[in-house]
Amino acid sequence: MAAYFLITFLLVLLVPLTLSSPTVFKQKTSKEGCPCEECIKHRSTLKQGFFNPKARRRTIFLLIGWTLCGFLTYKAVTSKVENKVYNPFEILDISTSATTKDIKSHYKKLSRKFHPDKVKLTENQTMESVEAYFVEITKAYKALTDEVIRQNWERYGHPDGRQEVTMGIALPKWIVEGPNRNWVLAGYGIIFGGLLPAFVGNWWFGNRDKTKDGVKARSAAAFFKGITEESGMDDVVGALGKSFEWERPEKKTQAAELDELEKTISQRLGDKWSNLKRIAEVVPEKHEVRRRAFILLYAHLLRLPVSSSALRAEQAKVLLQIPTLLNSLLNISISRNWLFPTLAVLRLHSYLAQALVPGDSTVKYAQLPGIEPEEAKKLSREASAFDELVDTMQQQKDGRTGEIKKAMSRWGRLDLVDASFKVIGERVVTPMSFVFLVVKLRIVPPTAQPIVKDEKEPAKKDDLDEKFLLSRKESEDMPKGAHDGGWAHAPHWPANRKPGWWLVLADPKIGRVIVPPMRITDVPITDGTSARDYRSYKLQFQAPPVQQTPLTLTWKLYLISDTFVGEEVSKDMKLTISAPLPETVEEDEISDPEEDSLAGQMAMMRGGKVKKRGEEESDDESTTDDDKESDSDSSSDSD
Repeated sequence: MAAYFLITFLLVLLVPLTLSSPTVFKQKTSKEGCPCEECIKHRSTLKQGFFNPKARRRTIFLLIGWTLCGFLTYKAVTSKVENKVYNPFEILDISTSATTKDIKSHYKKLSRKFHPDKVKLTENQTMESVEAYFVEITKAYKALTDEVIRQNWERYGHPDGRQEVTMGIALPKWIVEGPNRNWVLAGYGIIFGGLLPAFVGNWWFGNRDKTKDGVKARSAAAFFKGITEESGMDDVVGALGKSFEWERPEKKTQAAELDELEKTISQRLGDKWSNLKRIAEVVPEKHEVRRRAFILLYAHLLRLPVSSSALRAEQAKVLLQIPTLLNSLLNISISRNWLFPTLAVLRLHSYLAQALVPGDSTVKYAQLPGIEPEEAKKLSREASAFDELVDTMQQQKDGRTGEIKKAMSRWGRLDLVDASFKVIGERVVTPMSFVFLVVKLRIVPPTAQPIVKDEKEPAKKDDLDEKFLLSRKESEDMPKGAHDGGWAHAPHWPANRKPGWWLVLADPKIGRVIVPPMRITDVPITDGTSARDYRSYKLQFQAPPVQQTPLTLTWKLYLISDTFVGEEVSKDMKLTISAPLPETVEEDEISDPEEDSLAGQMAMMRGGKVKKRGEEESDDESTTDDDKESDSDSSSDSD
């Protein structure tokens, strides 16, 4: 029982930790990725961190815990079960249908064989074991032949009558017996009387202090107050910096290195750093937690080296926590339907992934291997696109061209094949109808061969499009043989990163989001060989109620990458809301009710048409006359 108790206790801890452990599952989602040397080295570093005991204490705990759990399971399976149901027939090795005469005869044979005076002891036997066995078969014999003993066995399951039942905790005897039991009681009191209530209370009050997005309530309040309808990138970064005050634990180590990092950041950014600290309300000696995280954030964005391993680990935790904070900030902006802060939040993801200062589009070439931000600003004046940059560097015989081409082969440049509004079962969009925005996407890397678009292709309606529109899935199944490219090119992000895009439908004229953003992943990379090398996605919303139809609304579709800076696609969309098409109604062939009938009287009261009796008779007479005339004509013809 001690083994069962420990196994249960371990499983309560190990199963949730294993399921929530990113080191066990998230690192195995894909083995492929960007083939450049920077990304290969980065993935190798992350893999080494997986086996580092200091960085992965949870992994060590899981390995020890599951090993102990397996050992205890083996002990529980192989241990001898002592508690058995008393069965005298089994002890005497006789059939349950045996008569009393057969039982007595069989017992005589066993007593002559196993009587202590007649048994010759072997090496593995002792006189005590022989005597105990003889007593056991004697009790079994009496349980089947003696009336009183047999009644005890039938009533209480034992020939000696009712047995005492002892209960105890599932711990080895050497722990609960003797002087050790006082320590056991003290341990149970500490665990169940102190640690467990403290743990539950901390979990309960900690969750009450968090929103449904997983951030502190004070952080959400800072987001709510920190952004406005016209907020840009700096305002979003400042609101993000305020939240570090409540999201990060207080630490006071490596203060000298932090001061040096801030000095370098101030030299690089100049007055912009002072403005950012003002927006984030970073006051020295008052908001040290906020200041510490804000410095580590911009040390990452400026790609400054951090020498202390403890600071690097803290910086990685800050960066990995930012997507959760941005998600909360995004929800607050969407709740007010503000377009400009929503776009700023979405675009900030890519700057964080590529370690570039937010808002500066001239440094987009610094995403490529071997190119620093200062050089990227110069290159942006020479080439307007990535493919032009590759051609220019190849003509100059630049040694970095090969690595840049490797990164470009898996680059997340999105190609919008088609985008349209659909309503199931309708040819037009009517007021208050449920509309689907269906987009067809594929990835075309800058170094890939240009695709000749067939303008008639988006207008084709095949079975796959209709089947997807009728399904409940938000994304179509991946085309056969297609792949999404694996891990993205993000050598500065402290984890393997899967590329994604945000789909936003908005009205930029009034600065409002029409439909909340939808995140899209697993877009196939085109190879130019398959006919259907794209994947469809759909976003559902309800058409607005309008008084006058037809009405055309001009909106804009945004597709923003959360990994690659500058890779953004937009398209003007027109939604025409029309009146419902008239339905074809078949004429009712039922005649009007008669005047003197109950239905006719009711129809007359309502002002409806009725059939008068005279009209009906005249119709009948005319019909009869016509029939006579037709008969006479036919007879004359026959004559």
